[in-house]
Amino acid sequence: MNNSNTVPVIKELVLVGGGHSHLSVLKYFAMNPVPGLRLTLITRDLHTPYSGMLPGYIAGHYDYDQAHIDLRPLAHFAKARIFHAEVKSIDLENKQIICPDRPPINYDLVSINIGSRPGTLHTPGADEFTIPVKPIDSFLSQWDCLIENILERTQQGDSFHLAVVGGGAGGVEMALATQYRLQYLLKLENIKPAKIEVALYSDDDNILKTHNSQVRRRFRRTLHQRDIKINTGHKIEKVEHNKLIDTNGNQHTADATLWVTNASAPAWLAESGLEVDKDGFIAVNDYLQSISHEDVFAAGDIAAVINHPRPKSGVFAVRQGMPLAKNLDRFIQNKKLKAFKPQKNFLGLISTGDKHAVASRSNWSLEGDWLWKIKDWIDRKFMDNFNELPEMKQDTAPEYNQDMADQKTIHEISAIAMRCGGCGAKVGSTVLSRVVNRLSPITRDDIIIGLADPDDAAVTEVPPGKLIVQSVDYFRSFIDDPYIFGQIAANHALSDIFAMGAESQSAMAIATIPYGIENQVEDQLFQTMSGALDVLNASNTALVGGHSSEGAELSFGLSVTGLADREQVMRKSGMQDGDVLILTKALGTGTLFAADMRLKAKGRWIDKALQSMLLSNQAAGFCMHRHGATACTDVTGFGLLGHLVEMTRSSGKSVEVNLDSLPVMDGALEMIATGIFSSLQEQNVRLRRAIKESENLRKHKHFPLLFDPQTSGGLLAAIPAANAGQCLVELQELGYPVSVIIGQVTKDSKSVESVTLLT
Repeated sequence: MNNSNTVPVIKELVLVGGGHSHLSVLKYFAMNPVPGLRLTLITRDLHTPYSGMLPGYIAGHYDYDQAHIDLRPLAHFAKARIFHAEVKSIDLENKQIICPDRPPINYDLVSINIGSRPGTLHTPGADEFTIPVKPIDSFLSQWDCLIENILERTQQGDSFHLAVVGGGAGGVEMALATQYRLQYLLKLENIKPAKIEVALYSDDDNILKTHNSQVRRRFRRTLHQRDIKINTGHKIEKVEHNKLIDTNGNQHTADATLWVTNASAPAWLAESGLEVDKDGFIAVNDYLQSISHEDVFAAGDIAAVINHPRPKSGVFAVRQGMPLAKNLDRFIQNKKLKAFKPQKNFLGLISTGDKHAVASRSNWSLEGDWLWKIKDWIDRKFMDNFNELPEMKQDTAPEYNQDMADQKTIHEISAIAMRCGGCGAKVGSTVLSRVVNRLSPITRDDIIIGLADPDDAAVTEVPPGKLIVQSVDYFRSFIDDPYIFGQIAANHALSDIFAMGAESQSAMAIATIPYGIENQVEDQLFQTMSGALDVLNASNTALVGGHSSEGAELSFGLSVTGLADREQVMRKSGMQDGDVLILTKALGTGTLFAADMRLKAKGRWIDKALQSMLLSNQAAGFCMHRHGATACTDVTGFGLLGHLVEMTRSSGKSVEVNLDSLPVMDGALEMIATGIFSSLQEQNVRLRRAIKESENLRKHKHFPLLFDPQTSGGLLAAIPAANAGQCLVELQELGYPVSVIIGQVTKDSKSVESVTLLT
């Protein structure tokens, strides 16, 4: 992620989906950046499974990471923003991508590569009683549950009937890979393999109808040898619980059904107004460009190339990647597009589940273990192309690519270069007014003058007997998505109020938006403010004003005002002997996001860290107060040890902390082991002098986490021991699943060494 790019954004290219074609697009723009182009990837899944390795993954030959491409580091490598969301519609007239629960995302050019899913809609009961193999990520989440169910049934002595519906290459590979994996697991459990019965169903009179007769004969032989029953000419017209019904009325036992039929497209493509073919796929020309909307491109399964129809296969999606990337590049720079003509024939390597493969091309066929080794080598080489990212050299680039800009844009960019400092650096009043008018902050009776008023300052009322609690936080963006960043920044700022047991009343925003042309500045400000406002409104906090300016990078923060009764205020001081220490969130954001910047963190780790940072501390703060917290703080930039030291010194107490009990975010220990730390870690480590006898435990794997700076971290509170159990139960019920006791308050201490570590 490039936080300090001063080149103004001129055009927005949005990639919808992390399919095989878009992998090449991201890699292309990483190696061929276009100054002035902002690239955004919207993806439902952060790890995209490679279809060529799916049978091997199911059979147990590959682990999860070997069979998936991590989109987050790849997007960062391409200097692309990555938004973890699912697209539900496109507003083609206003050029906006619509995703649930977030503001629309603007585009100048959009490319769609979201894959397909089996066509179950026209088969009654299929959606309810089958497991579709596509989308692959959804299938894999159900696959683990299916394995557990099968093992449980067979351990009880029951047999299990597994049906695979679909007689193409995908169905055949899935039947063989599934059976191979299940028989291996049954062998480990000393269960007879005969307890698993696998049956393949094809509505055609043969299997593998798009392949030659040699291939079909080889697989019929293999399926027969594996005791997989082949049912050809059996079109399934209805699915019921544990039962398949074909067109002849025959009923087939199926305790579970894998659906691997012809591909289908989501309805929103046609509903958005895109021209689609008879099956609902986006109709594109030889340039992979929509035939109805020139600013929409599509590739892979979701696209139907009108002049060159081809089967839905990953091999075509892969080969469309580079032509798509180059045509997107040409389009945004107003250059002539080049036609792409897919190959008619290709070499297919179809696996048999047991590290054996059959080669299929035109009218010939081969098979052998050596072919599986070739397939394995090809697949691994493809994956390495996107998972092993090279170091990028720093080229001197022009300020922007003039081929993209018209005269109006050039005039606007010229004005950007002459922008002033001081008040001249503020976001323009027209842009600011439009953003404010689009926001919907909550209203409160104690806000006398607020955001809707034209006055120079906000006016709030303080009820009799209440204390004002104030705090401010502001920092640069560490993620690509301005909407999520706004949410996290608001949570982080509000946490100081909640840690003191107060109710938040009002907030004022401080935003620095990267330089850009007017509509880009407006969109960035609106996305950020929308995220913050979602959090503020949820906590009944009124946005009453703020300040915005332009700068080199996105930064955002809030000044927050809260209200509290005098006896309600929780402080860092006040810990009592015998109190236990409760922490509500896991540690590790510092090292994880340092690794993220270096393209070393896995996308799923970062996603879980973001979910933790999006969790408000409001309910936890009130819970701590109800259970008699004697001291409380939120764990942020100084790390756990830094905040513990603040509490011990102000309380005149010492504490014992159990290193083994510290909750840790997924991936944090792996990154620490590689020596990746936050830039603030070194300063925090200076506080190790507060630890008694730290030498003995410095090699403990959790030791570095004491110094890891947290963003939107959890609450740390001292709770009377008698109340701790019920407090933990309530925290769990309130949605803080990793809440845990990490230590206890011991005794008065005037020593600098106030923290004792235990295991």
